[in-house]
Amino acid sequence: RTLVTSWRCVLAGLLVLAVRQPAATEATMSPRVARAETMSVRSADGVSIRYESFGRGEPALVLVHCWSCDRHLWDAVAPRLAKQRRVVTLDLAGHGESGRDRKDWTIPAFGEDVRAVVEALGLRKVILAGHSMGGPVILEAARRLPGRVVGLVPVDTCLNVEQTNSPEEVAGLIGGFEKDYRDTAERFTRQYMFVVKSDPALVDRVAAKNASAPPEIAIPCLRAAFSYDARPTLRAVRVPAHAVNADRFPTDVEANRRHFASYELTLMAGVGHYLMLEDPRRFSELLAGAVEQLLSAKPAR
Repeated sequence: RTLVTSWRCVLAGLLVLAVRQPAATEATMSPRVARAETMSVRSADGVSIRYESFGRGEPALVLVHCWSCDRHLWDAVAPRLAKQRRVVTLDLAGHGESGRDRKDWTIPAFGEDVRAVVEALGLRKVILAGHSMGGPVILEAARRLPGRVVGLVPVDTCLNVEQTNSPEEVAGLIGGFEKDYRDTAERFTRQYMFVVKSDPALVDRVAAKNASAPPEIAIPCLRAAFSYDARPTLRAVRVPAHAVNADRFPTDVEANRRHFASYELTLMAGVGHYLMLEDPRRFSELLAGAVEQLLSAKPAR
């Protein structure tokens, strides 16, 4: 298959290239929603996970970032959403301020990171939102939080959970990164992650950030992401989902409905993979709408 076709598989199960944004300014934060003190908790394997919480009220919304990013991906979004409910952001292991001493970089291990944060905060009901690689991560987290997760919001990820990569295809996808990580990450970011209208300065920042990620962590995470098959987990996780995807690549709604407990889709037109960075206000409105739809929907059977 072509690289573009393979990339659709990745989004369905997710690679993601990202950039740490500057902290939210006063203009983007409600005066009633101040940033909480940053806290830490140990994941199942002992790795330290950094997280923070905004606002009050349940179900809480837990935002999970993509590959090579951290909790600051959501800086322009979390304070807006925290006007209605508690919003939690975290750094997955190997990213941001979380520990890097993990032995096996797997999607289930990242799911344990999310579980640890939810349990540390004593959250009884949560909605999990995950961008790109964060999509499979929230599926694994939901599997580990039975009875607590009332909704899922995949963000530009899980475009077609039936489209997976064989071991040979995974090796082919990883090969360029193993040979020349910096050049491959930068070229791939520029070629596939944005649209013509994307801000060139944002493209430059994302490309530079992805190219500077530590290969000893980034490549194993990519391999885990490329290899992930969501279907076995979805058989166990009977939680409704409402995706918010860009229209950069097509979403196969019918394929996803064969596996999710229920699946709805909101498309955000005219942006690339980083919806929350390209148009934070519009994305926040769409994400808030997806959350409200999940809360008003009938429970999945």
